[in-house]
Amino acid sequence: MSFFDTHLLNLVVYLPLLFAALIWLLPGAERGQIRTITFIGMLVDLVFGVWAYLRFDAAGPEFQLEYRTRWLEQLGVSYHIGVDGLAVSLLLLTVFLGPLVVMASQTYITERVKEFHLALLVLQTVMLGALVSLDVLLFYIFWEAMLIPMYLLVGVWGAEDRQKAAVKFFLYTLAGSLLMLVAIVALYFIASTPGNRSFDYATIYNSLVGANSQISSCMATGDCSGLTGMAAILHRWGPWMFAAFAIAFAIKVPMWPVHTWLPDAHVQAPVAGSMILAGVMLKMGTFGFWRYAIPFFPSAAYQARYVLATLAVIGIVYGALMCLAQRDIKKLIAYSSVSHLGYCMIGLLALTAEGATGSAYQMLNHGVSTGALFLLFGFLYERRHTRLMSDYGGIAKVVPVYTASFLIITFSSVAVPGTNGFVGEFLVLLGTFKSTLGMAFGALATLGVILGAAYMLWMVQKVFFGPLTHRENQGLTDLSLREFATVVPFLALVLVMGLMPQPFLDRINPSTERFIARGHLGIPGNQIQASDVQISVMGLPPAGLAAAPNAPTTGPLADRR
Repeated sequence: MSFFDTHLLNLVVYLPLLFAALIWLLPGAERGQIRTITFIGMLVDLVFGVWAYLRFDAAGPEFQLEYRTRWLEQLGVSYHIGVDGLAVSLLLLTVFLGPLVVMASQTYITERVKEFHLALLVLQTVMLGALVSLDVLLFYIFWEAMLIPMYLLVGVWGAEDRQKAAVKFFLYTLAGSLLMLVAIVALYFIASTPGNRSFDYATIYNSLVGANSQISSCMATGDCSGLTGMAAILHRWGPWMFAAFAIAFAIKVPMWPVHTWLPDAHVQAPVAGSMILAGVMLKMGTFGFWRYAIPFFPSAAYQARYVLATLAVIGIVYGALMCLAQRDIKKLIAYSSVSHLGYCMIGLLALTAEGATGSAYQMLNHGVSTGALFLLFGFLYERRHTRLMSDYGGIAKVVPVYTASFLIITFSSVAVPGTNGFVGEFLVLLGTFKSTLGMAFGALATLGVILGAAYMLWMVQKVFFGPLTHRENQGLTDLSLREFATVVPFLALVLVMGLMPQPFLDRINPSTERFIARGHLGIPGNQIQASDVQISVMGLPPAGLAAAPNAPTTGPLADRR
């Protein structure tokens, strides 16, 4: 690989930090320069992120654009980054939102402007770092680091109850993260031997494959008393470690009933905070299930699939019903995230090609559609400073461009054919009906689609149509040039991802195939060979092994060419 290919992900991850350093040197009074430098930094990061996305070869190795160097050798920790099809797609979503978040905040944030943009740039780096990490401890460091800038965005620049919402968000997420840390340390000792300890993702996973295969075989016979060594330990403690990972990721999704921090955080957060939270941070939960929880513990995940699928379906229906009960527009959009992320969960739990592909695509769709809803409502809130539907009505007469934009995003949110939302939800539902979960889960998930259309169209009717009853709304101004320029990329993606989804799916599909195979390893009596689901990566060997630097590991998934 060329120098730029080797360091491309490092550029994408750390460019925002470089621009944060430049802003740090500026006096706080230079608000215009701070906003401009932040926007340029996010824009440059977008360019490199698109480059990384285009450089990813769907027919190539599983993990690409890798960079690995020794870090804490005695502990078996390496700085190891790389992307598969899902990670590079979420990376593209993250860098896409970056400059738009800055544009959306140009007039909304008027106090502590320097600190606000520093928080945005730091948050961008740690989110990207979590997506590209191929060392489990490195992932955890980035995962935890996300809490601080988001806590500040909500707690410092939020609405009237911002501090309560920020503390609630922090405590919920921290509690789950600490449970995950315990499980990570346990894996570190279970999946390796003294003198060969490693936190490397592939090393841990490959060490567990044989034991997971033995567990699924013995579960088919109903007698696991003969298990020894790692298989016996994993059979006994694997469900508890899976639960620790699952709770941490479920809080971040968020799944019912650990979702209660989300509406408060969304309602109190500034526009930028809501866009980032909905667009990227919630996907860290579903990404965690996909990358860590299910592949590490496929048997425990298979045993828990009905419990998790039930919680996902409850979240879909409960979130939709809560939306119907709302009179606060921003809270309605927030509860819609609980419902929509339930589709991502039910899709990956189905362990079918359609379900997993739809789940991955829906992660991208939700970031686009719900991020745009928060953006558009943020523009309206700047004008009227009220979140209640009853304070609007008939405003389509005075803001037609704004109304048309909001309607297109609404169609995307309710999965109208031709928009991005339709592709993801259709694949999820198709995969759920075809799965072993049963028809009931698919039917209940379909009910969420109907309810979704009901609450979104009801909200649109109340806010935009009917008589213009409030005199304050007669003077509303339509989207400015800056605001329209911020909205257009969302509108374009809604149509492009809806009408031409295949280029996006082509990069996701190889990751989907591998995820399904690794998930199926937990099904009792499966016919999957352990060697067929091992992970192969390029990079330095795990700490403690004698091998040449940059020597490749081998395996059946090393190269798909």
